[in-house]
This record gives sequence, C-alpha cells and structure tokens, in this order.
Amino acid sequence: MVLLRVLHELSAVHRWKLIVAHFNHRLRGRAADADEHFVQRAAEKLGLRCLSESADVKQFAQEHKLSVEMAARALRHDFLAHTARKLRASRVALAHHTDDQVELFFLRLLRGASSDGLGGMRPQSVSPSDKTITLVRPLLDEPKIALAEFARRRRIAFREDATNRSTDIPRNRVRRELLPLLRQKYQPNVDVIARRTMELLRAEAEFVRDEAQRWLKTPEGQPFDRIPVALQRRVVQLQLRNAGIDADFQLIEQLRLNIEEWTTLDPQTLCRLRASGRVESKTVETSSFQAVERKLLLRSTTKCMTFGSLRLAWIFKRGSRPAPKPRTEFFDADAVGEVIILRHWSAGDRFQPIGMSQPVKIQDLFVNQKIPRTSRYGLVIATTEDGQIFWVEGLRIGERFKITPATRRILQWSWRAI
Repeated sequence: MVLLRVLHELSAVHRWKLIVAHFNHRLRGRAADADEHFVQRAAEKLGLRCLSESADVKQFAQEHKLSVEMAARALRHDFLAHTARKLRASRVALAHHTDDQVELFFLRLLRGASSDGLGGMRPQSVSPSDKTITLVRPLLDEPKIALAEFARRRRIAFREDATNRSTDIPRNRVRRELLPLLRQKYQPNVDVIARRTMELLRAEAEFVRDEAQRWLKTPEGQPFDRIPVALQRRVVQLQLRNAGIDADFQLIEQLRLNIEEWTTLDPQTLCRLRASGRVESKTVETSSFQAVERKLLLRSTTKCMTFGSLRLAWIFKRGSRPAPKPRTEFFDADAVGEVIILRHWSAGDRFQPIGMSQPVKIQDLFVNQKIPRTSRYGLVIATTEDGQIFWVEGLRIGERFKITPATRRILQWSWRAI
C-alpha cells in the first residue's frame, strides 16, 4: 500500500501509467478474499485499473513436489509476468524492503547458498518467469519501521497477513526468533552488518559472474584447469543454469572434481564436465539406470542377491536383538512380511524413520544428512509387498518395523558395495 501510494504520487511527474495487479493464493480462505477486495477498492479510489487472479497453491505444490512457499512464488511471478505481457508493460514494481533482505540473507545462509544467493535481491532484476520483464524494488533500502511510520503519518490503510505470525514458516522463524536473539544476545547492529555483508558478496559475485561469462565466450583463452577455483565453479554453474538444471554446490563440485565422468542428475539424465570446461548432458533409457523393481521372497532357499551396486544378504533369528554390526540392520520379521520389493529411490518417496512420529519426504532426509543429489538415485530402497518403505540405504530403519518386546522373529539384513 505504501509503494502504491508513492508511485501514484510520482506518476504525475514522471508520466507513468500504473496498473495494480493482485494475486490471491487461496491459502487463507475468507481473509485472502478480503485482501483481494481491499486491493481492488484501494485501486479504485486512486482511479487505477486493478487486475487480479487466483490459483490453488496447495494443489500446485503437491502436483509439482514443491513447498507451499516456493509454489506460491512460482505462481505469483507467472501471474505478474503474463499480466505485464498482456498490458505491454516492461516493468513490475515490488514492495520488498530492507527487513526482507536481512531475513533472506539468514534463510539462504542456513540453506548453504553461494555468494550469488547471499547477495540477496537486486534493486532491478529479471523476472524468473519472463526475461523480457524487469522487476524493480524501489523500497529495498527502506526498513519496515520507516514504511510503517510513513503509512501512519499519511493514514494509508493496509492489511496484515495473519500467516506472518506463524512460526511454522521458516522465514517467520528467522524474523520472530532468530533475529531478535541475535540482536539481544550477540550483535545489536546485526541488520546493518548483514546488509553490508550482502553488498560485499553481491559485488564479488557479480565480478566472478562477469569473468566466467567472458571465459565462456573466449574458449581459446586460459585452460579450464588453470583458472581460479571460484571461476571454475561459476563457469560450471552458468552452463548448468542455462541448460535449465538446478545447480547446487554438491553437483557443481561433483562435476568439477571428476572431469569426463558422467554424473546422474535423475534416472533419465546424465551430465559431465569435459576437460575443456564445457558441460554436456545426455538422456538415457530408464532401464539403463536399473529403475526396475525386484520382488524378493525372504523364505526362499537363496539368502543373498545383488541389486544395483549392492550385495544383499539376510537371515531370520529368534531371541533378543543381536549386537550391532557394520552395514547390518535388524527388523521385526513379521512386520516386514515374507515378500519385499527392492527398487531405487525416486522423488516423492515418503518414509517414517525410527524415532519420528510422521512420515517425511526422503528427499528432505537426504538434504539433512547432506547426501549429494548425484548419489541419491542410485540408493537402494526396500519396501513391504504393499509398498511401505522399511529400509533406505544410508538412512535409519522404519519406525513401524523396529524390534520391540513383542517381536517374535528378527530379520537380519546386511549389505555391502560391489
């Protein structure tokens, strides 16, 4: 609302043509609808046209295996971009402020972002949904408290999003818990220091990016293995990003340190870095990645087999739980059943590790355990005949299949790499 008022007052001087765009995420029921009506009335009072749209963010998140926050961002930017195209507008103004920048810095720091990510939002940037649309953030250097004071003095009405108080959302935990703790116990000026650090990182990241782009345009220049490591990483990252591949640190390092070796991005895609510094990828048949299932009869006479890159062995025991052994797990045999299915991990798999009350995405466990993405698709999974996962290579066993005082038979499950 502050941004709208400021731009409206300046539009007469600069001859800007303003149009208000509002996206309803349908996440807060009547409150979200009330927000939409509020924006429409505000635009009407200023004599401005208002375009609005809505979408089921939760359903989109489920279908595309995204967090609700990321799904909302994707749909919102798509709406803004296609609305701008329809109106032949070249710029979209957003109301991000300094507090948003500081929160973003700590969110990305905790996620292990690169210097490019830690540099935060730019005053101007390209829309993630359309490279022909420029995003501008006129309020980026203004703290929220200054905007609130401006709204109070100018009697600008606004609505507070109730979800801002929910600590279930990571950004809100940073805002309401982490930053107050840092200000009180460690550094009162943490906001100033964070912004200064972001500026330093942003300038350095832009320099490395420009150098990487220059190197890619001059292949006859310095050999890839002779350029600085920071430049090597950015060269790889830029090529992956241009190919539409999400390039995290693990993937970049996997390619950089294993020249000419193919790395698995997903069951259908392989990628490698040539000695020349050029990244190439290829599509393979799913079957060549062993994306098959193998049914295993535990009561068969054979008590060992090979699947993927593992040699598996199993026996049944009675009595108390045996002593721990390397690369060996113990399960309640009756809970597992007589038939199991072996397969590889796939995105979307859910699993309830021992000690947890609810199933979670295995992908989230991989992130927490720092298992490189390039290794995940090769991991072996064991499920019951009806599809319940009880073992994932490299992770804890399933909660529902642990040994308890009521266990009568024990399944001893061992594996080794081949």
